[in-house]
Amino acid sequence: SDKFLRTDGEVQRQIDREVRMREGASKLLAACSQRDQALEASKSLLTCNTRILALLSQLQRMREAQVLQRVGHRSCIGGSLDERLPCMGHVAISDLRIPLMWKDSEYFKSKGELHHCAVFCLLQCGREIYDTDLVMVDRTLTDICFEDTIIFPCFELRVELYSTCVVEDFSPGPGALGPRRHNRLSSSLGCTSGRRIRAALESAACGTIPNVEGGDGGGGSPPPLLPALCTEGPKYHLLAHTTLTIAHVQDSFRTHDLSISATEDSAFWLPLYGSVCCRLAAQPLCMTQQVISGRIKKEPECWTDIYGVLKGTSLICYHSQESMVAQEEPLFTIAINKETHIHLSERGPLHHTQSISISTHTRGDEAVTHTLVTHTPQDTQRWMEAFWQHFYDMSQWKQCCNDLMKIEVPSPRKSHLVTAKQGSLYHEIGNYSITHTTIT
Repeated sequence: SDKFLRTDGEVQRQIDREVRMREGASKLLAACSQRDQALEASKSLLTCNTRILALLSQLQRMREAQVLQRVGHRSCIGGSLDERLPCMGHVAISDLRIPLMWKDSEYFKSKGELHHCAVFCLLQCGREIYDTDLVMVDRTLTDICFEDTIIFPCFELRVELYSTCVVEDFSPGPGALGPRRHNRLSSSLGCTSGRRIRAALESAACGTIPNVEGGDGGGGSPPPLLPALCTEGPKYHLLAHTTLTIAHVQDSFRTHDLSISATEDSAFWLPLYGSVCCRLAAQPLCMTQQVISGRIKKEPECWTDIYGVLKGTSLICYHSQESMVAQEEPLFTIAINKETHIHLSERGPLHHTQSISISTHTRGDEAVTHTLVTHTPQDTQRWMEAFWQHFYDMSQWKQCCNDLMKIEVPSPRKSHLVTAKQGSLYHEIGNYSITHTTIT
């Protein structure tokens, strides 16, 4: 129960922070005197709203689980297969591109007013909400390109594309600052709007919002009421969306179907081709972290202690723990994959523990069997539990456990609108192999 309350309080504190960010974004939107400022502030407002809704949904699920615990619906404590959960992991999406399909009469049109839209992607994985930088789109572009690399702590990923029509003659809202006050606050509402608006939103989160019931934000108190928002400024609309799952993860550049939500008569409409291209990679924790380690013996070749480390697709055996820490060459490695079988074998009457037999098929070869012995029955049970959990993790993460995929470390966020002309996906695709995947 204490653990639940701490988690419940953490979610409420996050909600409080997002509410303050939301209120700050609304105030900034009302005070914006430049178009780019208003676009960034409106984007931040939509992102905060989405985060608050996701957090409120999680809070409701947590409180429902608490009620079930209290009435005894989940009184069974144990580690049955039905209750086993897969390990967490990191999922990274990068090189996000959305092809456009302009009509010839529009794309090759050299005169007349350009139809401008400001677009960005909102990516949701559970309660985690991320937004890309804004991109300005007109008929000179053949693809919408987002340079962000975003890493998620879980999976399934929903990608939403939002758009708003950009007018050249921006009219400041009634709350815009006068010339004198505008000069005084130029450091926060200057030309480099993206960075300064983001910094202002962060500073808005430093205040406190009292709880509705006057409590301290603990587990039993409701989330704060949302303040009224500014209704001025640009409005973003959902243009298209898709959902990506583990089945779509491949260590290469792929294309996926995109569901279009807008019609051609909408002011924010863009001629989408109906697909989104990206690189979607995943690193389950069972592939990057030690699952279990400890002293074991391998019979019949080696009756002296060795130090085994189960990680990814290998059980790596060192001369000692010190050899592992020093990153010395291992004595030998036992291959582990989704086809590996393990079982306990009875030992003779003079021995106190059972041996663990590991049989693995590797690339069509016959099964290779290794026998390991631990020092105590408790160690044997600990290793067996670790193996079963590892195999379950591999079965759930599927192809993500075949080989360790590479995830690039995200570069620092840019804080300005991306307006430079971008190359065509058709011309820049190079030697990438694109496979059309139907999203279910």
